[in-house]
Amino acid sequence: MKNVKVHAILGPQKSNQADFVIDLGNKVRVPIISPATSPAFSCKESEYFIRAAVSSSFQTKAIAALFKAYNWREVVIIYEDTDAGNGFVPYFIDAMRTINTFVTSRKVISTSLNGDQILQELEQLKNISTRVFVVHMGQLIGSHFFSKAKEAGMMSKGYAWITTDLLTSLSSIDNSAFESMQGVVGLKPHIQMTSELKNFTTKWLKKFQQENPDLNITKPNAFVLWAYDSTKALAMGIDKVVKAPPQFSNNSEVLTDLDAIGTSDTGPSLIKYLRNLTFMGLSGNFSIVEGELQSPPFEIVNIVGKLENVIGYWSEKNGLSLKLEQNDGSVYSTSKDNLGSVIWPGETTDVTKGWEIPARSDQKLKIVVPAKGGFRQFVYVENDHTTATVNPTGFCIDVFKEVMNSMPYAVPYEFYSYDTPIYDDIVKQVEHQQYDAAVGDVTILEERSDFVDFTLPYTESGLAFVVPTRADENKNAWIVFKPLTPDLWLTIAAFFVLTAFVVWVLEHRVNKEFRGPLPDQAGVVISFAFSTLVFAHKEKVKNNLTRIVVIVWIFVVLVLTSSYQASLTSFLTVQKLQPTVTTINDLLRNGECIGYQAGSYVSGFLKKMDFECTRDYTTLEEYDEALSKGTKNGGVAAIADELPYIRLFLGNYKDKYTIIDPIYHTAGFGFVFQKGSPLVSDVSRAVLKVTEGKQMINITRKWFGDQTDSMKKNEVDGGSDSLGLEDFKGLFLLTGITFALALLVYFVIFFYENREIVSSNDRFLQKLSKLAKVFDQEKDNPSVAHTPTREANEGDVATGGTQMADIWQSPSVSFSHPIDEDVPTPERGSPVHNAV
Repeated sequence: MKNVKVHAILGPQKSNQADFVIDLGNKVRVPIISPATSPAFSCKESEYFIRAAVSSSFQTKAIAALFKAYNWREVVIIYEDTDAGNGFVPYFIDAMRTINTFVTSRKVISTSLNGDQILQELEQLKNISTRVFVVHMGQLIGSHFFSKAKEAGMMSKGYAWITTDLLTSLSSIDNSAFESMQGVVGLKPHIQMTSELKNFTTKWLKKFQQENPDLNITKPNAFVLWAYDSTKALAMGIDKVVKAPPQFSNNSEVLTDLDAIGTSDTGPSLIKYLRNLTFMGLSGNFSIVEGELQSPPFEIVNIVGKLENVIGYWSEKNGLSLKLEQNDGSVYSTSKDNLGSVIWPGETTDVTKGWEIPARSDQKLKIVVPAKGGFRQFVYVENDHTTATVNPTGFCIDVFKEVMNSMPYAVPYEFYSYDTPIYDDIVKQVEHQQYDAAVGDVTILEERSDFVDFTLPYTESGLAFVVPTRADENKNAWIVFKPLTPDLWLTIAAFFVLTAFVVWVLEHRVNKEFRGPLPDQAGVVISFAFSTLVFAHKEKVKNNLTRIVVIVWIFVVLVLTSSYQASLTSFLTVQKLQPTVTTINDLLRNGECIGYQAGSYVSGFLKKMDFECTRDYTTLEEYDEALSKGTKNGGVAAIADELPYIRLFLGNYKDKYTIIDPIYHTAGFGFVFQKGSPLVSDVSRAVLKVTEGKQMINITRKWFGDQTDSMKKNEVDGGSDSLGLEDFKGLFLLTGITFALALLVYFVIFFYENREIVSSNDRFLQKLSKLAKVFDQEKDNPSVAHTPTREANEGDVATGGTQMADIWQSPSVSFSHPIDEDVPTPERGSPVHNAV
């Protein structure tokens, strides 16, 4: 575009290359005609982009029709890690959502993966229940992927593979790839064979095979024909609207090489012709509307042997059809009766269900439930001796039943009770395959996960210590200082001093209230600043800058005092109880006994923390009794347990107990399955569905009531946090800026008034000394200097030097020389000052 000058650009083919060229074309107004299929590129947003191939997002509707025809409710999307692959996925997920099909997994395959790495990815997919896969890959990675899928045993009965046109349209797949893709169903654009296309195909194959003898091509695919037709469209456009060689205009100052290109003179007229164009080409009806090539119907092909058998068609108006109908008024169909017979992987005509129960499908799952004496709200086992069945109840059981009801397929199961309260023993029963799974209040632990698999947790996580509370008898001693943190107190004090200094600087020369001996001045300014705390300052300020400073500071004081009063009120009225022990280190240092739930992992946790005295309990009532006694009376000083139990305990005993920091992280409760069980992923997804829905709220309310506030530590220990510097950082920043600006304006005026001293040839220290003397002098007040005295009004005193002499006359003062501007002003309180 810069050196050769062009009317338009054909290509590039790859989406990641087209992304850059499209932006360049928009800038210089050169049409870019590219077969990039990534739907991430918008012809509406990129005015000079013409998509000369069908967007890959269009075929998602055809795939959705296939899924609806075969009633598949789950799918795994496998795509290459390119712009074309990544851009396809969002549109595919949206299309699946419209037919209520769940995308259980997304597997991205890098083009740099070797065979062993692809096998590892396939093994992960093999262990999930979904058996329908949609593959969106190009030729090289796609053919390699299917050869590995066959090696992994996934091209067998029970599987279904759907390929997009990115792979199906290519005709250069070798024989080994065809052998690996037996039973695959794919989509490809339908190209009607005409005499013109037949003649072109003969010439094109001869030329192509001469130039590419190593490639086995049987016929040009849709992308080849679209490229040919797009070239023809460009030629038509140039003949129609271009009357001169390419020229570029540059009206702006050249800053970069890109700016030096300028803008095409012919681009606007050429793109206007190309964006809406229709003609009959080799590919059929080649129609571009608003820059997008309109999609032809899709062929649905089934790879059998070395052939691609056409089993039907899909069009946007008619849906699925056995033959390509031209009747636009027909009803949109998603019936599999409108498709031909399919030979699926494994050489079977039986349509896969789309999923497979990974566990033993011929038996019910054996679910073990812990039989425990206490905490029946979580799990409780009742044995029905008449029917010899186990009927567990509780929060954990209800969650499990709801999860099973949310599974995409039916999983039969049966409960069994286990009498030991030791949860590690229950986990070992599952590990040794005595049971398929364990359901109950089993905590997810790292050491347990080495032997079994856990689902995602369905409860909150964390382990906490509970201690008794007591009245805070000593709280009134220094509580008046508690509403504010120490750093905030220091900041407030510093700003009081800063305010005093700023006011003194601004008022010192013009206000007699701020003059006099240095101790008096210091007392006045400090008392002025601190008196603003109660808005009782009596000194009147005269400088406008001072008034601004005082207004801002009074506003800050108002906010601080209001916040302090509110926080102090909260401390005095809410803070009634304090924990008997504030830290876990205190428990360790005092050698206190700690209680825990019998059979839980907390026993080992306490031993790791070096607690020598531990005692186990089974009910909430035993917790309460042990805490009431204390360590010295055979009880405990604290209870260590997980948050679900702590929530229940605090909900029953309200303000009698509280938790202390820290809360140790745990993973929460989860369902236990045998190591490697394919059910884990499906159950985990169902757990997410239940925990994020209203079912979980109803189950929690059923077993625990409305105890959502029982874990709020603030209700026990007061809940009033001291206000800190962070809470008022913006306020102090605004005040500091105001003070700085006021001082800046004041000194700019001061230096301007004394510019003779500043511009003199004196040394710096001499200038500084003179400026300090001027600053210490009281500034003349014109209104006082020109006010007539009583003597002048009576006509007894003449003007000029005689008048000044009479005014300064005093029995106790005499002058040895005339008064002029070099004579210093009499100090306040002196006889001369009094006489004046």
